Amino acid sequence: MISSYSVPSKPTVTLQPSWTQIYSGETVTVRCEIQGGEGAQWTYEWRAAKLNTPPTSNEYRIIRATESDSGGYSCRGRRDYFFSEWSDIITLTVSFPSKPTVTLQPSWTQIYSGETVTVRCEIQGGEGAQWTYEWRRGQSNIPETSNEYRIIRATESDSGGYSCRGRRDYFFTEWSDIITLTVSYKPKAKLRADNTAVPVGGSVTLTCSVSPSSSSGWKYYWYRDEKSSEALTTQDAVFHSNGQISVSQEGLYRCRGGRGNPVYYTEDSQSVRIGKTGQFKVNEPQITT
Repeated sequence: MISSYSVPSKPTVTLQPSWTQIYSGETVTVRCEIQGGEGAQWTYEWRAAKLNTPPTSNEYRIIRATESDSGGYSCRGRRDYFFSEWSDIITLTVSFPSKPTVTLQPSWTQIYSGETVTVRCEIQGGEGAQWTYEWRRGQSNIPETSNEYRIIRATESDSGGYSCRGRRDYFFTEWSDIITLTVSYKPKAKLRADNTAVPVGGSVTLTCSVSPSSSSGWKYYWYRDEKSSEALTTQDAVFHSNGQISVSQEGLYRCRGGRGNPVYYTEDSQSVRIGKTGQFKVNEPQITT
């Protein structure tokens, strides 16, 4: 008498861990699951790009994967002379992720006390992987496991070389190259005038700058009169290239630089007093009697 049993569904291939993108040296288990066939004494057949010893169990374990393990995996179950369907193919990709890259946002390596900067770790070819991250500043570890390390209100102690690497289970990427961040005291803007007196019908050119010249990203804000906190507009001056304006009104002028979002301001420059060119009075001849 032939015993009856239900026809099992098409097998399913799953991965443990569930990532289809893995990296050289990782371990992954490919598993064949037959729903509706529980309790049956199955043997299994596998098809794949590389099977050194074709397994007959429902698991195929890849230890220290290499790129040659990449490819499509499928399976079917066998019991006596009965075969299930072949499963759909699941594709496994094995690669070696590139060395991580450390970037800065904003991109300035020279920043100043009180500024905020984000150090970011980027792994090309590792998108979608469940990475945790390790960080170093110099030889010291940083307690951060995400791909971003945010420095708020930087101080000089935040200066140094930053590097990172990615970790997934027991797999580690290389350490990135080092990017060096320098934090200096808050700078003071410098104001220069090409003349301190406005010629009749003319103007004076003012130039604002922030040292060192290697620092970048500055926009410049201009003020007239010592107590004024309202920046000059195009109604008050002619704006040339960033950091230079022309003025035709007398007054006490100063400037400062600002950059980033939220805006970080330098200290105000020294003030420069701009006056008017004196008008010469012609003496009328005296009439004598």
